[in-house]
Amino acid sequence: MNKKDALKVLKYMSERFYDYEEDKKQAVEVAIRCLKGQNSKAKGGRAAKKKGANGEREWASKCREQGYKNVIRGQQFCGLNGDADVIGLPYIHSEVKRVENLNLYDAMAQSIRDKKENEIPIVAHRKNNCDWLVTMQYEDWFKLYREWEGEKDGFRKASPRNPK
Repeated sequence: MNKKDALKVLKYMSERFYDYEEDKKQAVEVAIRCLKGQNSKAKGGRAAKKKGANGEREWASKCREQGYKNVIRGQQFCGLNGDADVIGLPYIHSEVKRVENLNLYDAMAQSIRDKKENEIPIVAHRKNNCDWLVTMQYEDWFKLYREWEGEKDGFRKASPRNPK
């Protein structure tokens, strides 16, 4: 995003959406980050943004297929609200990437930076013609594994592979 476009965005946001002074200050900070190129939502062309939005919808759909009916795409606008790309998975901060060449460490750093307290940051990602993958920090993986290990007898009974 160039300076001219960022200023247009800032003006549009402040005129239409923000009634409170604190919101206007936050909008200015976001515009400054966009100008400095520190916001991934401000980079890329129209096709890249569309692909990212489609990826977020796709991931939300995958979550709903797994029984998480309240999962929806978060409202994205240059990273202003700080919400996850996809919301509705309790205690999970989902950063969704639908790109061919992903810098996984940058994506995870974004998820860690944007997460709320008590949320596990994850990056859900996929390339063209590939399945979805979920990446998380090893400490969080072991927390989930220990939880599963403690409940594994109950989990296996409820598993579709081993119905009882």
